[in-house]
Amino acid sequence: MDNYKGVVIRSTGSYCTVLSDDGLTVECVLKGNFRIKGIKSTNPVAVGDRVEYSFQKDAKTGLIHSIADRHNYIIRKATRLSALSHIIAANIDQAVVMVTLARPRTSTGFIDRFLVTAEAYHIPAYIIFNKCDDYSVAEMAKLDALVELYSGLGYPCFKTSAILKQGIEAVSKLLEGKVSLLSGHSGVGKTALINTIEPGLMRKVGSISDYHQKGKHTTTFAEMLPLSNGGFVIDTPGIKEFGLVNFDKQEVPERFPEMRNLMHQCQFNNCTHVHEPGCAVKRALSKGEIDATRYSNYISILEDEYFDEAEWD
Repeated sequence: MDNYKGVVIRSTGSYCTVLSDDGLTVECVLKGNFRIKGIKSTNPVAVGDRVEYSFQKDAKTGLIHSIADRHNYIIRKATRLSALSHIIAANIDQAVVMVTLARPRTSTGFIDRFLVTAEAYHIPAYIIFNKCDDYSVAEMAKLDALVELYSGLGYPCFKTSAILKQGIEAVSKLLEGKVSLLSGHSGVGKTALINTIEPGLMRKVGSISDYHQKGKHTTTFAEMLPLSNGGFVIDTPGIKEFGLVNFDKQEVPERFPEMRNLMHQCQFNNCTHVHEPGCAVKRALSKGEIDATRYSNYISILEDEYFDEAEWD
């Protein structure tokens, strides 16, 4: 029986679509023993995985036999399930979080947890501030402050509006030739932005609930979409909270660049940057050299014993 190789471009549980190395798309199922190999995630195969498969007797559907080692992945805490985690995507070149300041609102806590996860897996991270056509003067001032903060920390930021086509060229350039994960709350405009960059995809765009000012999700599973500029964008369902898993709390400050740069100056090498004397991080915080909201989000992560549950919108 001949074996073939390809990349998973869509996953809906036990079923997935594989883009073969020769350019064909094949609907595949998982070989049963994937379920008993002790993989502690809700999805043993994720979008972006390199897999090996063979055709079944019908010569149409494939059976996945093996998954290649992952270069990296983005993972979140599973919710209401027995497994510990959910792999959002694997083997990505960069992680992009799209946020909006209102309608719906994205908290800095969500942004920071996403960035901490990307840092942990050494994945370059970017922030897109979308719906810039819909903000008040005060909201724009807040947006500018956040762009200054995160850009200063080494996270390139983009201001976009799918309606006005603002910033679209810059984002398209960012995605060119790369495998990019695009994540964020439902309603922040991920799908609308993808449609603006690649109109031929014609992805269905959701709406915003008037009552809750939250998005109604239209993407129900992760999917890797080809772009004409040679890249792939992984569109994901909206996430309410980004729960951290597989983290040792002593590693968390290493994932905050502004803390990482000061840690060696602390009096104690196991400093938690909370209550110890001679803490360089606390000293920088008191001088305004570390953003108070970022530090508050750091404390929030430390105080959450199991970290937040991540839930699909």
